[in-house]
Amino acid sequence: MEEWEQRKEITHREEKERLASKIVQRVKEGEIIGFGSGTTSYLTALAIGRKIKEEGLHIKAIPTSNEIEKLCKTLAIPTTSLEQEFPDWCFDGADEVDPRENMIKGMGAAMFREKLNMVNSKENYILIDSSKRVERLGEKHPIPIECEKRAANYVIQKVKELGAKKLEWRYQEEGEVNQLEKGIQTKFITDNGNYILHAWFDKIPSSLEKDLKQIIGVIETGLFIGYPIHIIQ
Repeated sequence: MEEWEQRKEITHREEKERLASKIVQRVKEGEIIGFGSGTTSYLTALAIGRKIKEEGLHIKAIPTSNEIEKLCKTLAIPTTSLEQEFPDWCFDGADEVDPRENMIKGMGAAMFREKLNMVNSKENYILIDSSKRVERLGEKHPIPIECEKRAANYVIQKVKELGAKKLEWRYQEEGEVNQLEKGIQTKFITDNGNYILHAWFDKIPSSLEKDLKQIIGVIETGLFIGYPIHIIQ
C-alpha cells in the first residue's frame, strides 16, 4: 500500500477520506460490492478493509482493475467476478461530472470494467471531491478511448471525423503523454491488452458516447452519459 501511494499522488486527500467514511457506512454483511479504480476508490477500499476487520464482516469485491484486485488481496477482501456473481452495489470516483451528472471517467484506464460493473449493479455511488465538478464535460480532461491495437490507425481517423480537435496516445510512463507525431515511446497497455487514445472535443453532444462506440475497434470510452448514479460529495 505504501508503494501504491509512492507511485500515485493523492490530491484532495482529506475530502476523499471524508467521502470514503460516508460510503463505508453502506457496507453490510454478505454483500457483493463493485470496487472502482483510482485514488478515491483506493482510500475507500482501505476504509472498507478496516471495517470488515473490526466488525468481522464477510463481503466480496468485484474489482475494476488488476491494481485494485491486488489491493483487495492485501486487505484480505475476497474477490469474485461478473462471470460468477452480480454486485449489490458499486462505488467509484470520476474525473469530471457536469450539472446533469454525466461523467468522464477512465483517466486511470479502467473504464471498460468500471462500466461493466455499473450496468450490472443495482445501485451505483460516485464519490467526488469539489475539483470534479465542471460546467461542461471536457473542461479539464480528454475522453479516454480504449481501442484494439490493430484498429489504432482506423480509430484515430474516425475519431477525427467526429470532431476531435486533438488526439494523443497515452504512453506507458506514469503521467506522460506525447503527441501522435512524436510517438516514440511504448504505448500504455490496459489490463485488457489494448491502447488508450485521449481525445479532446470543444463540444460533447449527448450522442458522442454511442457514436464513438460504433467505431470498429473501440472497446470502450470514458464517457458515461445518462447512467443511473448517486453522487456522494
